[in-house]
Amino acid sequence: MTPETTAHLGQISAAAGMGLSVVGLGVGVGLIFASFIQGIARQPELEGKLMTWTLVGAAIVEGIAIFAAIMCFLAIHG
Repeated sequence: MTPETTAHLGQISAAAGMGLSVVGLGVGVGLIFASFIQGIARQPELEGKLMTWTLVGAAIVEGIAIFAAIMCFLAIHG
């Protein structure tokens, strides 16, 4: 590898990490809401409790993904 290639290898890796964090966010939120819909279909009377925990779970997944994206952004521009 040339020195020019290795100099940008960290930036390329950080950009790939940013893309993977976005993909992980989509999969995570999709699974959470799919489970929510299945739970509502099985027990409609628990909709309020399920909605609360669904939103908490989605917020945690999004928080982790935003943190990962910020770390990748700092690796690219830091």
